[in-house]
Amino acid sequence: MARPGRRASQAITIQTVADRAGVSTMTVSNVLNNSHKVKESTRDLVMAAVRELNYVPNLAARSLASAATMRIGLLHRNIENAFLSAILVGALDATSQLGAQLLLRRLDSAEPTEIAQQMQALVDSGANAILIVPPYCEVASRFGLTRDFPVPVVAMSPGDDLPGEHCVRIDDREAAREMTAYLIGLGHRDIGFIRGGTGHLIHRTRCEGYIAALEEAGIAVRPELIFAGDMSFESGLAAGEALFACDPRPTAIFASNDDMAAAIVSLAHRRGLDVPRDLSVVGFDDTPVAVKIWPPLTTVRHPGAQISAEAATQAVALAKSAKSEADPATIYMHHELVIRESTAAPGGAIIVGS
Repeated sequence: MARPGRRASQAITIQTVADRAGVSTMTVSNVLNNSHKVKESTRDLVMAAVRELNYVPNLAARSLASAATMRIGLLHRNIENAFLSAILVGALDATSQLGAQLLLRRLDSAEPTEIAQQMQALVDSGANAILIVPPYCEVASRFGLTRDFPVPVVAMSPGDDLPGEHCVRIDDREAAREMTAYLIGLGHRDIGFIRGGTGHLIHRTRCEGYIAALEEAGIAVRPELIFAGDMSFESGLAAGEALFACDPRPTAIFASNDDMAAAIVSLAHRRGLDVPRDLSVVGFDDTPVAVKIWPPLTTVRHPGAQISAEAATQAVALAKSAKSEADPATIYMHHELVIRESTAAPGGAIIVGS
């Protein structure tokens, strides 16, 4: 007769408790984690539901969490992307050095409800703080998912500042402005631009930097030279076909990541164009592909590993101090232009540097 009782007990979840108390699962989690963010009356409702349902939290996860010094959750997307792989490496290195464990959870949907569920799942697995990459961190901020969350959340590499959030990032707008100004300094006036994915803040901020540099130089912005990509090689090919059809054709193309820039170089080769004599090409991130193609790519060095290492360090410190709302601030990491052989003056000599 005990077996049916055990099965019934196992069917009681945090969602069941939330439904009984008439609150969200996040509120239940806050109560169970002894957060001070919950009103006493709400806490009483939740605890009454816990007692009525005989709810038992995931003790295995809690015992594992207590056995370790610290557990940091990382919500990520496809790590086949070279920049995201660097983010993972940096977080692993930092947590290892800090004596913390890293919990990984992959998510391929940017729907707010899915992000909230996966954030909560990391907490239920024992995470004391959470690291999130874009676009998830940007969506979480926009929909207030981190507000009243039971553990600290640190955003890694959002494309812009996220007010009220802990962030570690570069200044994407300024980096794009500097790269565009570099191309202008070489003598380029017709400069194509491929934006990042529409679900990312860099879709806006990197384009703003590109436009700012043109305006500072007194060069009219040609909207027909700006195309949207989705950060993939394939979208770079599509944007490149459209840019090559422009009249006059751009003498330089700035892509919002290295994969799309590599696609432009490939397309130029197919068309018999010499890079950089006939076309200068620049990217963003300085991922391994930048030096695997010919000519090697001029790009913006975006220090993904250092960003995630700093974010992990911040997350551990916040978790240890139990101050998930302590002075949210943005930490800026250094970016730099890496000048290689894919850029030159229009029809002129190659400029090589570092």
